[in-house]
Amino acid sequence: MVSLLAGLTILIIGDSHLATPTYLIESLHDDLLKQGAKTVHTIGVCGSTPAEWLAATPGACGGAERVGSARAVVKGQAAATVPVAQLIANEKPDLVIAVFGDTMAGYTRPDFPKTWAWQQTTSLVKAIAGTKTKCAWVGPPWGSEGGKYGKTYPRVQLISKFLEANVSPCRYIDSTKLSKPGQWATVDGQHFTPTGYQQWGNAIAQALAKP
Repeated sequence: MVSLLAGLTILIIGDSHLATPTYLIESLHDDLLKQGAKTVHTIGVCGSTPAEWLAATPGACGGAERVGSARAVVKGQAAATVPVAQLIANEKPDLVIAVFGDTMAGYTRPDFPKTWAWQQTTSLVKAIAGTKTKCAWVGPPWGSEGGKYGKTYPRVQLISKFLEANVSPCRYIDSTKLSKPGQWATVDGQHFTPTGYQQWGNAIAQALAKP
């Protein structure tokens, strides 16, 4: 059976889950190439939120970039977002994948910042949809409760449902349906071990390859 990803030019943008060589910039990127994608370009900027991809914005904690089968290039303090409209105009991708959720969830805040999150989400979706490029949005995975970022499963569930309702016309990939809570090992509650990222990347690629 031929994968839906065969022959596609794919652009992936997102937060810290793409910003280190052993993260999704390795696992998901490689899996998409294995599925037959023509080329994959991944840019991760640590701490970035969706609306920060509408204009060039310096990263808060580093980043990385990878093109095709080359190794990821770590950007460090030079990391910055690139306006998504500019990326799409230059590269003409068949599919844009946005990986966001954890930077929007406000895990340490008593209330979910719904209005702000709505503005963040819809502004990026509108920018991508305005180019008539197909898109997919990968929501946050369970991770582990607690840790440095104060992640909680109820808040993960809340942000995931929120994104599902607000990313159309992008296709939503619900990461909470790809594993059980705590199934994939993390190093700090939010970021996975290399094995955890391998499992998440594989699951995302399989989900994207299905109609």
